[in-house]
Amino acid sequence: MWSTSNKSRAMPAHHHHQPLCTRTHQIGSLLLVAATFFFTRLFDHSFAPCTLSTDAVHVSQSKLLGPHRWPESQVFLKIYVYDPEEINGLKELMHGRDGKITEQACLKGQWGTQVKIHKLLLQSKLRTRRKEEADLFFVPSYVKCVRMMGGLNDKEINTTYVKVVSQMPYFRKSGGRNHIFVFPSGAGAHLFKSWATYINRSIILTPEGDRTDKRDTSAFNTWKDIVIPGNIDDGMTKTGATIVEPLPLSKRKFLANYLGRAQGKAGRLKLIELSKQFPEKLECPDLKFSGPDKLGRKEYFEHLRNSKFCLAPRGESSWTLRFYESFFVECVPVILSDQIELPFQNVIDYSQISIKWPSSRVGPELLQYLESIPDEEIEQIIARGRQVRCMWVYASDAEPCSAMRGIMWELQRKLRQFHHSVETFWLHNGSIVNRNLVEFFKWEVPMPLP
Repeated sequence: MWSTSNKSRAMPAHHHHQPLCTRTHQIGSLLLVAATFFFTRLFDHSFAPCTLSTDAVHVSQSKLLGPHRWPESQVFLKIYVYDPEEINGLKELMHGRDGKITEQACLKGQWGTQVKIHKLLLQSKLRTRRKEEADLFFVPSYVKCVRMMGGLNDKEINTTYVKVVSQMPYFRKSGGRNHIFVFPSGAGAHLFKSWATYINRSIILTPEGDRTDKRDTSAFNTWKDIVIPGNIDDGMTKTGATIVEPLPLSKRKFLANYLGRAQGKAGRLKLIELSKQFPEKLECPDLKFSGPDKLGRKEYFEHLRNSKFCLAPRGESSWTLRFYESFFVECVPVILSDQIELPFQNVIDYSQISIKWPSSRVGPELLQYLESIPDEEIEQIIARGRQVRCMWVYASDAEPCSAMRGIMWELQRKLRQFHHSVETFWLHNGSIVNRNLVEFFKWEVPMPLP
């Protein structure tokens, strides 16, 4: 047996100075880690970089409202804009078969977004002039305007679009996945009758997020397409003096209004009948959009601003420009379109700035409900809408709040690293080839399409 002194000499010299790791020590360590994590997160939130615009609205964290709530603070896209001179047929889609339709003529009306988005992209810092570094490709077209003004008929539009996309190697390479088209009316991409064959994988910018009354197939896909705001008269969106100024609620003559044509649509016809029952509450004039009694743009907005609520029923399709216009006369929009899709829904809480009422319940009940809302609450809804209406304005994407800024954010969210289609193949060294093993830079146009 060893003596006590021998045992002491056999133990390591530092043994008497090593503390025991007890349960108390373990619990203390866990608490220290938890506290460190909590305070780190607290300081991160307290001192995060400020990216708010000066007029951004402050709301509770549970509500997403306003441009400052976008998850990405910066946009890193590179977009190539096709030049009409490089693609045979693009000029016709922009100016008609005779080249007589001007950009200025196409800026007006609902189709003006086709021109505005194109011109703003040409000026954007996100534009690249090198196809090989582009994330996305923009195909300019004023085709809705061109069609309305007789520049091309439906058959010509279809054949011209097919001719255009067959000349784009990067379209063929990706199957159109990284190409952007604008279709600014309720017809959406149906203006190009063969859209489902040729551009069904492309990104479509449109105010129309629902199928139209006349078609069974929707040209809108929430996975890839983007709902954009309608084209509001520039005279109402400009900074400074506008065509008309909003009226104080106390000076507005009507509870609600509907300014639009019936077009044989059930919801609109119900409103017209309702206005006959309650003419002192609901203004629903017989609007003339042509002829000697045509309503001028100033008179139109003067009517629109004279009510507390602006009713926005669906027409040929689910969207209506009236929804966007109401924010600039500071009248609360009431959506009467069940299938409507609205722009930038990831960041704007529309329940805070508008009312949506079932289209099947348009009647005296609707007016009674609107009448029950106190003016103080109406003012609050209007004030919140005032803060986000900059998202309906087609200004530069360099602005902290604009429709273009919102579109760029949405495009960045949809961007994919990998764009290749069933018609592209790649070899061990990463080179891209077609079915005949011809390398991408040697592809010749026009190229066969599906």
